[in-house]
Amino acid sequence: MHRRLFFSTAVCGVFCNPAWAGTSEADDSPARPPGVTVPTAVLQRSVAGRFPIRYPVQGLLNLDLQPPRLSLLPAQNRLRAEMVVDAAGPALNRSHRGSFDLDFALRYEASDRTLRAHQLRIDRLRFPSLQPGVVELLNSYAPALAERSLREVVLHQLQPQDLRMADVLGMQPGPITVTDAGLVIGFVLKPL
Repeated sequence: MHRRLFFSTAVCGVFCNPAWAGTSEADDSPARPPGVTVPTAVLQRSVAGRFPIRYPVQGLLNLDLQPPRLSLLPAQNRLRAEMVVDAAGPALNRSHRGSFDLDFALRYEASDRTLRAHQLRIDRLRFPSLQPGVVELLNSYAPALAERSLREVVLHQLQPQDLRMADVLGMQPGPITVTDAGLVIGFVLKPL
């Protein structure tokens, strides 16, 4: 009986706690379920630290991926990354700069508390200074480039303090929602 009362009081305290629920007392919007909010600027800084990445193409050239510029796609619950690519090597007379866009969903990896990119969709590489035939050849490598370099890229790592209250309540990160302001990682009950 005392356990139920304690648990009910704790859950009520958490759900009614504006700081943990991501709302302020002055906010008239409906209360959100408990979770963690990750602002866009935090995501951008986190992912920028993992670049540049070099991708060699069969000894002919190197594609160097520069830090992406992230944007949010709330209607699709995905993120978009605008990637700048520098291509240089023996097969090219000089260095060429190009770009491509991709969008992706997110998943939570419990083993290291990270948010990772998955379900990548890549647009074609664009290199204005290269011949169309060379661009087509590079585009044949584009899906492999995205899969090898960007699939499962860590966008953010939750800190232990982000999950402390959830752990106490027997909860864990669940759905990840892309909003106009960033990501909201909702908490769900841990399986028994």
